[in-house]
Amino acid sequence: MTYERLLKIAEDEEIEVIEFDFLGNLKGLYEDNYIGIRKDLDTTREKRCVFAEELGHYYTTVGNIIDLKNVCNRKQERRAKNWSYEKLIPLRSLIKASCEECTTLYELAEYLDVTEQFLKDTLEFYQNKYGLYAEVDNYCIYFNPLTVCKYNYQ
Repeated sequence: MTYERLLKIAEDEEIEVIEFDFLGNLKGLYEDNYIGIRKDLDTTREKRCVFAEELGHYYTTVGNIIDLKNVCNRKQERRAKNWSYEKLIPLRSLIKASCEECTTLYELAEYLDVTEQFLKDTLEFYQNKYGLYAEVDNYCIYFNPLTVCKYNYQ
């Protein structure tokens, strides 16, 4: 999902997206149909990952969850991150990247237009969700190490 597609989703949901100068190390924030994204993020790739997570908050969280010492808030934070993982890196995109001969995490992150850390977190999420592997269409995706195998039915 491209940055432009994320903007379209936000527009359709009447969410205003603002680039902002945050104090501290906060990268993004969602509140009351506003998404703030840190102006000085290193790359557009990082901006896209942060934007997806904040959009995930719109769909999955309620109330003020800034205090992450609270277990309920941590769970909501996790749901928003999981939403972003599935939107930016659906399982079929891992298959497609494999077919394009992306072999390293760096190449895969480049191909998927995400940060390497976001990719690692996504693979960990999928492994926690599905176990060692998931089957999609005629493919088996192993998450650690990432390996995509095509079934050869005869």
